[in-house]
Amino acid sequence: MAEQEKAVEKQLAISKIYVKDFSFESPQSPTIFKTGEWKPQTNLNLRSIHNAIEGDSHEVVLTITIEAKEEDKTIFLIELQQAGIFEIAGYGGDELATIVGSFCPNILFPYARESIATMVQKGGFPEFVLQPINFDALYMQAKQQQAEGAAPDAH
Repeated sequence: MAEQEKAVEKQLAISKIYVKDFSFESPQSPTIFKTGEWKPQTNLNLRSIHNAIEGDSHEVVLTITIEAKEEDKTIFLIELQQAGIFEIAGYGGDELATIVGSFCPNILFPYARESIATMVQKGGFPEFVLQPINFDALYMQAKQQQAEGAAPDAH
């Protein structure tokens, strides 16, 4: 008698999306508003982390840091941790890693983008729109770098 494998049903659902931490600094205000036209350089840093909570619950936190500078002066600095709790069942290994490393940050990003745009405007600055980010490509790049780092050196 052949044993039949019980198929595990794959499930993926969003339970909660929330701001875990948010910081906005404008160290040059109010003088920056009196200088006229300015063209700051912005630096964007992204990272995400995954925490298994319990059962099928997983927290994914997308951290976005933006620093706008003009010459050597910081105009504004933002750090946002946009988080979500996702119910993920029936996935393992590479599939789970791809979901928490790419799919979940893709879900969280529009919420983060809206929060950042709103805070920049409330800080008295012109509209700031984060461009779309290809988290699939970033995940694949990170995975490739990790594989290259784990490969033994050839002599």
